[in-house]
Amino acid sequence: MFDRQAHSVRKDAAPAAAPDSLRCVPWRALEADIAAWDRLALEASEPNPFFESWYLLPSLRHLARGQDVMILRFERAGELAGLLPILRTPRYYRWPVPNLTSWLHDNCFCGVPLVARDAETAFWRAVLDWADGHAGQALFLHLRGIPVDGPVHAALSALLAAEPRRSEVVHREERALLASDLTGDAYLEASLSGKKRKELRRQASRLAELGTVDVERHSGEDGLAAWCDAFLALEASGWKGKAGSALANHPETTALLRESLEGAARRGRLERLSLMLDGRPIAMLASFLTPPGAYSFKTAFDEGYSRYSPGVLLQRENLRVLERDDIAWTDSCAAADHPMIDHLWRQRRTVARISIAIGGPLRRRLFRHFVRAEIARRPAGGNL
Repeated sequence: MFDRQAHSVRKDAAPAAAPDSLRCVPWRALEADIAAWDRLALEASEPNPFFESWYLLPSLRHLARGQDVMILRFERAGELAGLLPILRTPRYYRWPVPNLTSWLHDNCFCGVPLVARDAETAFWRAVLDWADGHAGQALFLHLRGIPVDGPVHAALSALLAAEPRRSEVVHREERALLASDLTGDAYLEASLSGKKRKELRRQASRLAELGTVDVERHSGEDGLAAWCDAFLALEASGWKGKAGSALANHPETTALLRESLEGAARRGRLERLSLMLDGRPIAMLASFLTPPGAYSFKTAFDEGYSRYSPGVLLQRENLRVLERDDIAWTDSCAAADHPMIDHLWRQRRTVARISIAIGGPLRRRLFRHFVRAEIARRPAGGNL
């Protein structure tokens, strides 16, 4: 179990201000503090929709059963300024090695904590101080899903470089990112060869011969419940449904989709895109808009129309996000080397898992030997 005692940390604020503090609290304690949580999300130095209230709370309610997930709550001058869900676990992937780890699930595609702008260094110092003092049986702190291109990781790296504390990037992957000053049409021309663009136009023309083709784009709550119904059915009709990995295969993930999209739409954080054939969706995409970035959360297409590449045709329409003034980049949330999006989106985002030594000298020596052996027994960047 976690030590839920408040933990004071070094004072970085002006003398008249309250000291920075970090507490490890039950996740349900945040249910009464949604307004402060939502303010933090808007003021965060780096966006992460998966740790915003409207996504993380449904995730915890439906997917954390049987797990003692806690929240590291960082405050500056009495205001919520940092947040990270954390779990004490007896296993490290395949090995029975106790550790403290940030909590993610299969449909959580980013693990960067929400941290107020200019509080990144103080936040990480507080987290490391807390982990040192409350390590318990954990050998190390393991952070998952951390993008290495942002200010939160930069602050952590600088802090670790200044301390005699071993840390290691134990895994990294590159996934497709959309980031360009080009218009959607110009980006498509730069990304695909003339032959592939011609084939895409041919597929669009052939699809139009089957009926009326429309593209629908929505950002509000109107029609959301019906859209979720259609998305769940579309995803379940394909290979994911057969494999048991579609959201509709499990009541917990079905509820997560409905509740998170409703919460995102209510806060203006959702865009829904649908490719329609005679009024029926054959490709659908839900994206989270978190300026200055966005995240392509879930997409599905009707595999009965595979010869027309409906998913690619929908992504062609999605390139209009490049023309938004408030969105500079979009994370695909796709696996590395994705067969479709990697050929269309040419930029890459590196996402890492980082293990960090905590506790006293003996624990840190044990961690040094453990992580050295881990790195030695697999290729760089290989899976655990």
